[in-house]
Order: sequence, then structure tokens, then C-alpha cells
Amino acid sequence: MKFNILTIFPEMITMFSKIGFIKRTILQNIISLNIVNIRDYSDNIHKKVDDKTYGGGPGMVLQYPPIKGALSSLDNKGYVIYLSPQGKILTQEKLNLLSSYNEITFLCGRYEGIDQRVLDEFIDEEISLGDYVISGGETACMAIIEGITRLVPGAIDDMESVKQDSFQNGILDYPHYTRPDEVDGKKVPEVLSSGDHNSIERWRKKQGLGATWIKRPELLKNVKLSKEDDKLLKEYIAEFKDNEHE
Repeated sequence: MKFNILTIFPEMITMFSKIGFIKRTILQNIISLNIVNIRDYSDNIHKKVDDKTYGGGPGMVLQYPPIKGALSSLDNKGYVIYLSPQGKILTQEKLNLLSSYNEITFLCGRYEGIDQRVLDEFIDEEISLGDYVISGGETACMAIIEGITRLVPGAIDDMESVKQDSFQNGILDYPHYTRPDEVDGKKVPEVLSSGDHNSIERWRKKQGLGATWIKRPELLKNVKLSKEDDKLLKEYIAEFKDNEHE
């Protein structure tokens, strides 16, 4: 899978490409990153790529010509995404869809944004990490690339762990524990060391449903629970309320 990243801060993406499993997947030719410096396509002697906005107002806007030049340099743009706080909020479902593409191009904005004519002519979709504003699209781009890459076959050694991640089935992940068995008087739940895989699976499912109910209850509105799941969630809620009154 190939990612093209158009940015005025290529060093940020270069550093990202040299760390962790992203580095490993690049070395294994599972993904490739093509980093394009938008400044290389500026006709300004100082490689300036921004200008004041028409109509007045604060801030600067990335210009159309250098962005067009950067995009035109690509043999294949694939699916073109602009990272923007005005875009649709990223979801696991969207990452699953994007992981099926062969090539994706990310345009990282800066300042007040980009010339609207770029959006009108070149962009297939705008995506946002959430309802907040950060300085540029590079951070969002790296988050999305990491989220997609985890879903690409061969990127993660244990794909079963990916399937059990939070949001993959619409609910949050269950709690995880590791050694030692007891820390500061707090013990690992007995069921996890029981060796009874059916009981462990039931406990994990109930805890995942419970975590969703406590932390992100709105997610449950979009999930069709089985009779067993509904029973487990009711059990969790009852136990939670009993513990509150103790």
C-alpha cells in the first residue's frame, strides 16, 4: 500500500517513518511513504507557498499553484484526502474502508487552510480527527496512516488482536492485566487465571460492554446487541450499581 504525503514540513513525516512498526512495515515493503515537499513546487525565490486571504482577515492561506504542482508530480494520486477540522470525523469504520485502497494521497494543511479551488478540483474527501483545531495536518496524517497500516495484512503479527481492538465491533475493549498477580493489594480477576476459556470470554465481553456503557454510552445506540450481549450488559449495570451502594 502506498501513501503520498504532501506537506511543508517533510521532516515530521520522515521522523515518523523511522519509528516502531511503521518503520518495520516499510522495510518489509508492506507499505511505502512518498513524502512530497510542497515548497519544491513554489515559483517563489524564497519557496514561499502561502499568501494573505482575499477579502481581508487574519492568517495566511496555502496557495493553489504549489499544491497543484505537488499533486501533478504524482504518477498516481489514488484517493486524495485533505486533513481538515471541517472534515468528517475519523472512525474505525472509515479506517477499515481506507485500508482496502491501494494508494492514498494526504494533503496536510497549515495556517488558515488552503485555497478553496484546491478543494473543489482535487480533493476526494476531508477528514478530521475531532472537533478541535491543531496547527497542521501532519499529526492527523500520521494518526490515520498508523490506523490504516495496522489493518493491512502482514503489518501486525497477531491479526486476532487487531480484530479485538476497541471500536472494531462497535464497543470498547475489555480490561487487560499482566504480572504480577497482585499489586498494592489489587489482584487480577480470578476468572482470568481460571483456565476456563468460556468463562474468560464471557467476562471479557461483559467488561467491554460495561466499559462502553460507562465511557462511551452513545456507541451502544449504533450497535445491535445479541440477546446474550444484552443480558451481559444488564448484569454489568446491576453489579456496577450494587458496588456503588456498598
